[in-house]
Amino acid sequence: MLQLSPPFCLGTWPKLLLSHLWGSSELAAMNEWMKKGPLEWQDYTYKEVKVTASEKEYKGWVLTTDPVSANIVLVNFLEDDSISVTGIMGHAVQTVETVNEGDHGVREKLAHLFMSEDCQAYSPEDLEKRKNSLKQWLEKNRIPITEQGDSRRTLCVAGVLTIDPPYGPENCSSSNEIILSRVQDLIQGHLAAAQ
Repeated sequence: MLQLSPPFCLGTWPKLLLSHLWGSSELAAMNEWMKKGPLEWQDYTYKEVKVTASEKEYKGWVLTTDPVSANIVLVNFLEDDSISVTGIMGHAVQTVETVNEGDHGVREKLAHLFMSEDCQAYSPEDLEKRKNSLKQWLEKNRIPITEQGDSRRTLCVAGVLTIDPPYGPENCSSSNEIILSRVQDLIQGHLAAAQ
């Protein structure tokens, strides 16, 4: 059985190990980014940033940050109308500095980068109508529903299922298969009644 003397209690040994592996200054820098929470990381979304990670510097527009690992996804728009996507591991991040707040045009461009083709077939007004109609239908069926995300485009059911545009059964995501199946059936019924 392992016995730890008082200076090496379970709360301090990981810090000692990490400071030995990386050095105390690198650990302090890493901790600043890792100490932030998902809401603080989300503040960087759609902004141009300069990230220092593992002694390298990266620059780009933040598409998203992972709420668990603090990983950052940067997008750069290239001259030939293509894009470059870079993923930076959260544990390697040392500093994040905002370079440009961005504007509505950049925000829309980033928001539509990975949007499915069936979603792009709808105008923003049509998507808003579909979202509101589905939200009312689910509320009518006593399903707890909220809107989430910066642009409030994603519907969230009871905190365990999300529905992304264009709000069809195939746009549902959940690890709970029973809830997923039931909500998909409700959405299918709603779409059939609307036609």
